[in-house]
Amino acid sequence: MTTPTFNQLVDLGMLELNHGNTLLALQAFEQAATLARTPALLSCLGFCLAKEQGEVKQGRSLCLEALKLEPQNALHYLNLGRTYLAANQKMLALQSFRKGVKIQRHPGIVAELKRLGIRKAPVFPFLPRENFLNRYCGLILHRLGLH
Repeated sequence: MTTPTFNQLVDLGMLELNHGNTLLALQAFEQAATLARTPALLSCLGFCLAKEQGEVKQGRSLCLEALKLEPQNALHYLNLGRTYLAANQKMLALQSFRKGVKIQRHPGIVAELKRLGIRKAPVFPFLPRENFLNRYCGLILHRLGLH
């Protein structure tokens, strides 16, 4: 039996990741990382580590390393955002997704943004979103169909 090549392992990992099997993807990416390190591998491995093993700091570090190497690749923003979501850091995840979608309308980023929901601007933008005036005025205007 022949050992799989780096490209075969990365392809298998991406296939499993796209099907939501992050544990199997993690295994493939970890094997591939012993052979070589590419930005795509780093960001995918980072997300899988955060999701499956709770290693958010290491996952974020790998995603940020991939972004330094390829800042114009939307996949890295997707994986970084998913890593933040695994750590329950929704605002940082949204920031990452928004940066990524400006670079490219990656279907994964669009799906994540739709899943999270897009919020309207606060009624009083000079106040924090959590301020009671923004919250209650927003609720009233929403119920009236004006916001």
